[in-house]
Amino acid sequence: MIASERTFARRIDLTSLQLYVAVCELGSIGRAAEREFIAASAISKRLSDLEATLGTPLLYRHARGVDLTPAGESLLHHARSVLYSLEKMQGELSEYADGVRGHVRVHANISAIVQFLPEDLGAFRRDHEAIKIDLEEHLSTEVLRAVHEGAADLGICHAGEGASDLQSLPYRHDRLVLIVPADHALASRSAIAFADSLEYDHVGLHTNSSIYVATRQAALDAGRSIKLRIHVTGLDAMCRMIENGLGIGVMPGHAFELMRGGIGQRLVSIELTDPWARREIRLVARDFSTLPVAARALVAHLQASGAASEQETLGLAA
Repeated sequence: MIASERTFARRIDLTSLQLYVAVCELGSIGRAAEREFIAASAISKRLSDLEATLGTPLLYRHARGVDLTPAGESLLHHARSVLYSLEKMQGELSEYADGVRGHVRVHANISAIVQFLPEDLGAFRRDHEAIKIDLEEHLSTEVLRAVHEGAADLGICHAGEGASDLQSLPYRHDRLVLIVPADHALASRSAIAFADSLEYDHVGLHTNSSIYVATRQAALDAGRSIKLRIHVTGLDAMCRMIENGLGIGVMPGHAFELMRGGIGQRLVSIELTDPWARREIRLVARDFSTLPVAARALVAHLQASGAASEQETLGLAA
């Protein structure tokens, strides 16, 4: 941070930012003063000082209250972000005071969360009771962005082009399969190329999901298009739509097997022969060597779990 940036940071106080957000939310200095139990003149003075520090007007003042200038809109966005980060910091640090000796923020895609993480994180939690893990589900592209921006310590996803400036380590492999109703014309097939399914209606995941992107590209490569009638946000919703005759769909095979208990024999999976149907899920970080001790312990555990699973799979195949 250069000298001018340090000076700027020192001149912005958090109380003024909190009061500024209150004024913006209520649209009135008077109402903000009532809510915050402070004199309206004191708030007005702080806002004037804030405008002087930033060198630009933040509010249009009128008889009915206040409106935001363009600069004021920008400050409101950043002020909320700063205050939210401080709240998170307070929450995490208070957990250390309560005895939590580690805190790892993890963002993962739906494939990893449904197929592998419940068992792996459960085992880690039993061995490391003092470490808290915050897990959020996101699309792979959003996972990579969160890691890059520092919103997550660790990402778990299908790392593609967006991971070029991040470090990654192997975690698991999964394979995509085609799910069809048991009475569907394709149900008797044991394996199929994705292109051979394109004459039928499909149920698809979110348009930014890695599965949708892969299937759309495969259709383009075949000179075809997907008859995508329905978009869903979860694998369980996809199965329900397929079960009720609304199309067929592509999903991770292990996820389907885990959900099959509730589906019975009403749906069947068909192996996809396309090379892209075999995928690798990776652990992603900005720099694994600089992760906190708790995060490095989680990475080591996940890698070991993944390696053990791969060995078990190879043993069964042999």
